Amino acid sequence: MINQVVQRQKSLSEQTYDALRGSILSGELLPGDRLIETQIASHLKVSRTPIREAIRQLQQEELVTADDNGWLRVTTISAREAEHLYDCRIALETLAVTEACQWVKPEQLHQFEYYLSQSDTLIKQKPSVDLGSQMLDLDYRFHRLIAESSGNICLLGLLDQVFSKMTLLRIRTTRHNPRVLDINTEHRRVYQAIAQQQPEQAIQAIREHLLASKSRVVDEVKAILAPS
Repeated sequence: MINQVVQRQKSLSEQTYDALRGSILSGELLPGDRLIETQIASHLKVSRTPIREAIRQLQQEELVTADDNGWLRVTTISAREAEHLYDCRIALETLAVTEACQWVKPEQLHQFEYYLSQSDTLIKQKPSVDLGSQMLDLDYRFHRLIAESSGNICLLGLLDQVFSKMTLLRIRTTRHNPRVLDINTEHRRVYQAIAQQQPEQAIQAIREHLLASKSRVVDEVKAILAPS
């Protein structure tokens, strides 16, 4: 019987990966921004080796891509890719709300209510980049809670992969239009169906919400990427 737990500090490449990934998903590094090893090394005080290992991992997650000149940049999501991401979300979150209707816990319902209250407060504020960032975070927390409420760990893992790429997309669109997220009434309909354990209504509500969001976001992406 092994009674000791091995304690291990994260390697430099893991710490570098965490730092870069956090900067990308927080919007500190924006889609299209170039990743320059010398600048990263100077900022993080690490050598190029852990940086290259971290960037390789980010490339595997498709958060970083090489452009036509071979420069490494934060991934920019096209309108077509945005449609594909939403199609994946619709399929996965349809399952999530179905199972959430059966397995949601009272404390999770209280958390849903808190998020709805927060969104009611945010929607009354003047549009700004900061507002868009707050709404983006709240939207992510609400949808992840649906997945958590399903009790399906495999489903949660798959959605986390999709959510990461969605963050790249949503950061850019909310900066362009902070009101692109309409999370008040749509989220409330989803919550009510889950709280009342009505899977058919929950499926309809989540599909309508994600289809409406898909339309809004894809239109924003097209506007952003359109030649000036």
